[in-house]
Amino acid sequence: MANQIEITDRNRVRRLPERGVYDREQVYAILDSSFLCHVGFIQDGQPFVIPTNYGRRNDEVLCHGSAASRMMKHLAQGNAACITVTLVDGLVLARSGFHSSINYRSVVVFGHGHEITDPAEKNDALYAISENICPGRWRDIRGPSPQELKGTTVVRVPIESASAKIRTGPPKDDEEDYALPMWAGVLPLHTAAGELVRDPRLAPAVPVPDYLQQYISKHRG
Repeated sequence: MANQIEITDRNRVRRLPERGVYDREQVYAILDSSFLCHVGFIQDGQPFVIPTNYGRRNDEVLCHGSAASRMMKHLAQGNAACITVTLVDGLVLARSGFHSSINYRSVVVFGHGHEITDPAEKNDALYAISENICPGRWRDIRGPSPQELKGTTVVRVPIESASAKIRTGPPKDDEEDYALPMWAGVLPLHTAAGELVRDPRLAPAVPVPDYLQQYISKHRG
């Protein structure tokens, strides 16, 4: 597998191309740093963009949802989709509104959906999605029943093409604006884990599992 994703008219970063990244490891690292994506598709001439959780397994993105979902039906029929993921790293506070920006890491994935129908394969895909959201959780909970599996559509979207776009660093003001007397710089932002909130019906004797303690430690603000 080539480490460099082929640059084509479909995945080429056109606006600020110097921010474009086509290194597969960097693209996959961004995908693996989130669990929420937006799936774009066109149905009957109408564009839709739907947020959903996901997991990555090798060179494919895995999604699941209700069998009645319009998006899942579209993907299950082998139609095209554009999947995007964005991580916000900070507010770039420039001396002018024009140059104010955001530091971010984003990925755009192009591919066609393929429904996973075999129950064992569906279960494996759901495990991969769950592990991407909260590692260790799947082994600690009741697995899906046959009826629940039947009511859930699971699709894989092979990554046919992709690119990342990344902005880092301080503001890039016009030279004459650097003398203006206002604060400028970057306000870092990140998603952090808060304190656990117990289900009111959880038995008091049930302890917090180690994998949740590890998740909180890793994502503590």
